[in-house]
Amino acid sequence: MMRIALEDVYVPDTTVIIERTLSRMLKEGSIKGKIVIPKEYVVFFETKALQGSALGLVCLQEIFEAVNMARKRDDLEVVVFESGSRDLNLNDFTDLDRLARDIAKKVGGKLLTHNNIQKMICEAMDIDVVLIPLSINKELPFEKYFDNQTLSIHIKEGVPILAKKGKPGSWSLVVVDERSQPREAVELLIEEIFRRVKAGEGIVEIEGRGVALLQLGDYRVVIVSPPIGTGYEITITRPIVRLKLEDYNLQPKVLKRLDEKAEGILIAGAPGMGKTTFAQALAEYYARKGKIVKTIESPRDMKLPPIVSQYSKFYASSRELHDILLLSRPDYTVFDEMRDDEDFKIYVDLRLAGIGMIGVVHATSPIDAIQRFIGRVDVGMIPSIIDTVIFIDKGAVSKIYEVSMTVKIPTGLREADLARPVVEVRDFLTNELEYEIYVFGEQTVVVPVKKITKEITSQTLIEFVKKYMPYADIELDEMNKLLVINIPKALYNSSISKTIKRVKKRASRLGYDIEVRMQ
Repeated sequence: MMRIALEDVYVPDTTVIIERTLSRMLKEGSIKGKIVIPKEYVVFFETKALQGSALGLVCLQEIFEAVNMARKRDDLEVVVFESGSRDLNLNDFTDLDRLARDIAKKVGGKLLTHNNIQKMICEAMDIDVVLIPLSINKELPFEKYFDNQTLSIHIKEGVPILAKKGKPGSWSLVVVDERSQPREAVELLIEEIFRRVKAGEGIVEIEGRGVALLQLGDYRVVIVSPPIGTGYEITITRPIVRLKLEDYNLQPKVLKRLDEKAEGILIAGAPGMGKTTFAQALAEYYARKGKIVKTIESPRDMKLPPIVSQYSKFYASSRELHDILLLSRPDYTVFDEMRDDEDFKIYVDLRLAGIGMIGVVHATSPIDAIQRFIGRVDVGMIPSIIDTVIFIDKGAVSKIYEVSMTVKIPTGLREADLARPVVEVRDFLTNELEYEIYVFGEQTVVVPVKKITKEITSQTLIEFVKKYMPYADIELDEMNKLLVINIPKALYNSSISKTIKRVKKRASRLGYDIEVRMQ
């Protein structure tokens, strides 16, 4: 730490409080004399702390520590100074740093800062300033718990540190530090994370009452504290693989569709199955193909080439994101983690405007992804919004659906006047119809066609047998696709023998075997 002249007056700006540099310098004796701390700092950080902000609590602790040290030393005085400013915005660090400059000039003190811009402004305004270089360790404090098999680290006060190890869809929870973590240790880690983010190594995506979401390098950090949680808790995730689309070994037919026809794509899967990894690979694939690709993320944790613009939905309203993307006209927009109505509305509006959309949604089955849109848009619009559904399971593509519209009698209905618009959901690789979506009465129904077809097939066969042998007793073994016909021995003749041949022929076409038993 650099040595500063003794018996001076110093005013720390917010960077020095956040980094806890003031208390370190006081302990080392590198500054002595009078420390002036704006009262507005106390009000600002108190407000943050009461809202559950870990940063607010850390900064209050720093101010308290400085005041407490001054009470025990004769060569040090800490004064909480009230500026009387009424134009201060207590939600903005910039205004607080501006206030620190004003106070430093008023009391003839030196401004302490880590911010080079602050230094330049002070020199322009003829204010004494000391720029304190930041000393940052290259390794992040939690990196020692990560290896090439670690998906996430879970740190909570009062319990050992846990880690998920393995790969998406196939992992186990293991203890990486058996010591129960005291609150103080968790608070110090939170402080260090915020310090590194403030130093320019990351971005605060959300900070609110009892929650903070940050992106620190490759790591996504979620911090939960009271009142939302019962204690301090940190979850840190990191992608362990970065794949290209070619690594998924997709069939040429699928690649051709992605190149030529797919413009309303949903990537679905359960949490932790690798949806975002696939979306990242697809975005990079389109960028390599010369397409303009942009993303909407929360948080921005995709690792993409610089040509891809990555937007955060936490720093712009839905209306602003909509206008930005509509006016900039990208070829494809990747919307990671679509959750609420506003997210789906942006997806729908941009898709109907002609922009290729790739949406990432949580779903336990491929059809659930499409059902997320039912109730949000008219059924007839679904094929115009979604044409391809890609389901990710355990890091691999397990199902691809093609969505289209037709007018027909829905499967299972027989009356000709029941024809209506029907959304067909087909397995893209086999072209087999799996689901139909249509309006019946006032309700939108999603019908599994395979099940309906199976029921129709067996019922048709039973009706056929009953038509020609009304006296027969019929047993259906659906599991073994076997139809057992029990015929009274007294009624058996050559005519029945011919009928049985016709029944076997029909059953064979429907995939059933026939067994005839004489009673």
